[in-house]
Amino acid sequence: MLKQVGDTKILPQHKATCHCGSVELLINLPDGIVSPMRCNCSFCRRRGAVMAPTKLENITIIKGQDSLAKYQFHTKVAEHFFCKNCGIYTHHRRRANPDEYAYNVANLEGVNPLLIEDIIILDGINHPKDQKNG
Repeated sequence: MLKQVGDTKILPQHKATCHCGSVELLINLPDGIVSPMRCNCSFCRRRGAVMAPTKLENITIIKGQDSLAKYQFHTKVAEHFFCKNCGIYTHHRRRANPDEYAYNVANLEGVNPLLIEDIIILDGINHPKDQKNG
């Protein structure tokens, strides 16, 4: 659990925005940033974002629902959302756990994800849902 990143305290409710400000999310983070991660799947490694999981009910879109676009590929379980104006990834419904979202840590106001140590690397290339007997 990260309650602070650099000089920034992680608030129990933290606002997150895309680059152009068209999309604003309110993210409940009662335990701070939990399990910050990157993934090596074909999509995530190109995106390069540090993301962190949370329950679906912990993310509220407070502005810009109509500015969000959704991208899906492969199994079409995961739903990746991004601002259709500036292109910034905001959050996604997780394939590994569809009852969770993961959000782009870099979109948290005042948080610099480059200061986060011990980021988990997920092996999305070898995702269990892609295994023939998994």
